[in-house]
Amino acid sequence: MGASNSVIGCALMGIQQTHKPKKARRWRSILKQAQNGGAARLQSLIRHSLRFFAAPLGLGLLGYLVFRTGPGVVWNQLQAVGWGLALIIILGGFSQFIKTCAWRQAFTCDISQLSWSRSFVAQLISDAIGQFGVAGKVVGEGTRISLLGRAVPLPNALSAGAIDGGLHSFSALVVTVLGVSAILMIGPVSVRWRVYAALLITVLVSVVILAAVALRNRWQLMGNATRAIGRLPRLHAWVSDKQPIVDSAEDNLLSFRDEAPAAFWATLIFNLLWHMLAVLEVYVILRFMGAGFTVGGAFIVEGLTKVINLVGALNPGNFGTYEGGSMLIAKMFGVTGTTGLTLALCRRARTVFWAGVGAMCMIVMKKAEAPRTIAAKLDAAVELSHGE
Repeated sequence: MGASNSVIGCALMGIQQTHKPKKARRWRSILKQAQNGGAARLQSLIRHSLRFFAAPLGLGLLGYLVFRTGPGVVWNQLQAVGWGLALIIILGGFSQFIKTCAWRQAFTCDISQLSWSRSFVAQLISDAIGQFGVAGKVVGEGTRISLLGRAVPLPNALSAGAIDGGLHSFSALVVTVLGVSAILMIGPVSVRWRVYAALLITVLVSVVILAAVALRNRWQLMGNATRAIGRLPRLHAWVSDKQPIVDSAEDNLLSFRDEAPAAFWATLIFNLLWHMLAVLEVYVILRFMGAGFTVGGAFIVEGLTKVINLVGALNPGNFGTYEGGSMLIAKMFGVTGTTGLTLALCRRARTVFWAGVGAMCMIVMKKAEAPRTIAAKLDAAVELSHGE
């Protein structure tokens, strides 16, 4: 009995010893998963918190700039613009029309069922949402596509958005390079700013050349870059889900020039024209304020403004950073920071006006579509009941 008890005891001890490492490994695995999940949730919380606080901080910076400059001084400058603000708003509407033309040219399918009014409203709404940083542009593009309804197949809508966005970014790079390059030739800037401008031009020119060569030779730069990012352990799952969309969009962009050359050049020209209207907007505002800028000077200001927009892309709405950057640009040209601040506020007013128009159009569209949606559901229910 003693021997048998000792054998049983040894067996039980062996079982416990074999079970303890398994339980320990299991608990370590659970703890590791919890830590990873907690880290992911913490990173997501930090990211959302930064986005949430960025806008109030930007608005606070904007208020600080206005009060530091002097509300009365800013108001006098705005009064100097006067009815020119109405002209700026009209130019803004024409710019939205040109952007709609560029987008419609990017479709490779039949869009006869897509009305001009619906396209224009979708563009207004997309641009309004796109003012809230990078995330806003993504949501805005998704909203623009969703507002097309059944008039355009979803793959074609995605391709058109990618083509239009790619050519718009390319044309913006070209305008930025030309504007910053003009500073080195005719701009009244210090040696330090010339060095910064030269470095920026080097980077931007390299990007433009690389984009042009990639377009000509059909290099999948974005797809390969996404695959490289997807090799990172923490981003693999997130990137792998979006890799087919990136590849499809890039393939459509690279093949668009060969398959539809006329539409390709039309889209590019319309996007360049959109940027030229932005230059005209700057020129009109500065002339109304009596700043004495030429068209060339307005072109340089717009090129530098695009750099400011790129820097402030992570700030939702670019509040504060846009106005502060405009003040710095104005001082580079030897005029007061108040002039730059007023320029930024006038352009901000134009953006707010057309964003409001887009919001009202969206409300009207939703109210008009609601009865049709209810009627369609009722018809489907009636057909189902008859079938039973």
